[in-house]
Amino acid sequence: MQGKRFSREELFRVRNQVSINEVIEEIVDLPCKIRDGHLRFVCPVCSESNTATNPKTNLARCFRCRKNFNPIDMVMLVRGAGFVEAVQCLKEHL
Repeated sequence: MQGKRFSREELFRVRNQVSINEVIEEIVDLPCKIRDGHLRFVCPVCSESNTATNPKTNLARCFRCRKNFNPIDMVMLVRGAGFVEAVQCLKEHL
């Protein structure tokens, strides 16, 4: 069975309209807090908190391990989900 295909528009909306902060705080429930006006979270790769999110780009970044995460990446990594499952999960939050 072949995986579900998503349109470019669906993927764009999931990637850009589901807030990375909402993903971190509510969907994958990572430990986090607001510091200096930025959401800081525990990196799911290296477990450090030298992190921040950027609402303008809707990305999260770990400065220690130098990883960037978009909402799809974050759900896949934290939940151990495949791409299709992660996109379907995020579509529920549009």
